[in-house]
This record gives sequence, C-alpha cells and structure tokens, in this order.
Amino acid sequence: MKFLDEAKIFLKSGDGGNGSASFRREKFIEYGGPDGGDGGRGGHIFIEAIDNLNTLIDYRYKQHFKACKGDNGRGAQCTGRSADDITLKVPVGTQILDEDKETVLHDFTKAGQKILFLRGGDGGFGNVHYKTSTNRAPERANAGFPGQEAWIWLRLKLIADIGLLGMPNAGKSTFLSIVSRAKPKIADYPFTTLAPQLGVVRIENDEFVVADIPGLIEGAHEGIGLGHRFLGHVERCSGLLHLIDGSQEDVVKAYQVIRSELMSYDPKLATLPEIIALNKVDLLNEEEMHTKQKELEEASGAKVYLLSSITRIGLEALLYKLLRQVKNAREGIVDEEY
Repeated sequence: MKFLDEAKIFLKSGDGGNGSASFRREKFIEYGGPDGGDGGRGGHIFIEAIDNLNTLIDYRYKQHFKACKGDNGRGAQCTGRSADDITLKVPVGTQILDEDKETVLHDFTKAGQKILFLRGGDGGFGNVHYKTSTNRAPERANAGFPGQEAWIWLRLKLIADIGLLGMPNAGKSTFLSIVSRAKPKIADYPFTTLAPQLGVVRIENDEFVVADIPGLIEGAHEGIGLGHRFLGHVERCSGLLHLIDGSQEDVVKAYQVIRSELMSYDPKLATLPEIIALNKVDLLNEEEMHTKQKELEEASGAKVYLLSSITRIGLEALLYKLLRQVKNAREGIVDEEY
C-alpha cells in the first residue's frame, strides 16, 4: 500500500427535505384540513479514527464526499426519511486542518474517536405545523435547510514510540528490519526509504512502535531532500534513536547536521530524549570504533551506543535502553541519563 500523509478533500452534508403543503382528501369530508408532513434530515458527515490504517491513500483518488438530501414530506402527515450518514475512516494520528492548512480543527490521537464534522440540514416543516385556530388551512410549507460544506486538509502524523533519525544510508531500514517484522526497502545507495515505515518491536512481554523516517540531509528544514516532509512524524514520538554511520570519516559532523535540522524545523523536536548509536561498527577496527565513539560522546555530551544491526553487536543492550525510555515516557518519568 502506498504511503500518503496529506490530502485535500471537499465535504458536503445533505440538504434537508422539503415540507409538504398537502390537504386531506376523503370521501364525504369537504374540508379535510392540512396533512403535509415535514421533510427528512439531510445526511451528517462523521470522521472516525480506526486501527490498522497508516496512510491516507484512499483520499488520493476520491476527494469529494457528499451526503444525500433528506426525502420530502408527504401527505397523511408522513415525514420524509432522513438520509444516510457518511463516515470517513482515517488513521490514528490524523489532523483535520482548515483550508488555510494551518488551523487545526481536530486531532485524532486514539482509535475509536469519532466526531460529527458537518451536520445535515434539517427538514422543512409541512403545512400541518402552521395550522392554528385562526388559520385552519395554511398553504405554507418550508423548504429544507441546506447542509454544510467545507474544504479541509487531512494531515497524518504517525504515532510511534521511537523515531529513527539519521543521514541517508545510516542503516535505519536495516535496523528496523532486524528488530521488527517490517520489510522496508534496503540497498547500498542513499534515499532507499521514500516514505516512513512502522515496525513493532517485541521484547519478552513488552512491545513498542518504531518509525523509520527517510534520511535527512543538510537544509532539510528548507525543503531540500526527502526527509523534510516527514519530520512532522517524529513530533509525537516519546524519544529518538539517532543512528550514525560509523564507516564515514566525520561522524561528529553527521550528528551535528541532524541536530541542526531538528532545531531549525521545530525547537521542540530537539528537546525530545535522544539515544545515539554509532552504527556499522563491524566495519571498523577496535581503535577506530572507540575513537569515533569518544568523539561523538564529547560532541553530544551523552552516552553513545555501539551497534551493528547485521552482526547484532550491541543490539540487545540498545533495545532494552529503548524499552526503558518508552516505559518511562508512558509513566511520565524523566530519565536522568539524558
């Protein structure tokens, strides 16, 4: 299934049905009086967040959603049937934005959340409604009220516990494929990952969700490269795993570039707890490995984990560290190690 995290759609709730201006017609009753029924309500439009959905691709090929009009009222005081409602299904993590693409109208953070977004128009009154002691035969009947309409943006921000960050070819996809059942594309060239990937990591009786974000490059916050569009997906994460390719010469610069992009995109992202791992250490000798680890620790002021996803060097210790971070975040505990 293709990944789509933004879509613009048009919504219109149904118009109300018209009221009826009808009069009783029965044998031997010359003046039967009014019996026009009310019109039916137009269809509502609901939006609901559901599990097992992580893309907005359904809204790429259909952008217009219109509920039906309520039935008109009829004689014998028959009220028109209300139109069927429409419910749009969206992934958990979807935001509804106004047409200006800035005003957030609603944010779906849990499965099962459902809102009435546009009300259907009420049906018009039939002439029975206007019968009085002085007006025994009203011919007045109302038209149905119009429904509501709106252009909106749907923006998906994936909900994951840990966000994977790093330069292109830092080994993020390989790491995700090793620790979960996710099957991201893996190759030895940059920008293999073109869309965020989610993977569920299970450790004994616990589990957490990891999101692999396309690689960032310098200037990503200004729209350069691929990762800038997906930086928003790490906003909801409780922590970050920053993978750095140990086979490159300047690991400190690689670290600083990503940190700079986070700060430039949104300073709040730079405050998320970050776990740093020097990846692909199987390609280094002992001296190179520890030299680069020390350089990174001095630059970041934090502990740097040694990792090789392929040979599983340091993998278990890193996963337990990630699990600890996720549990602390869920319980509202601040880890003093950061």
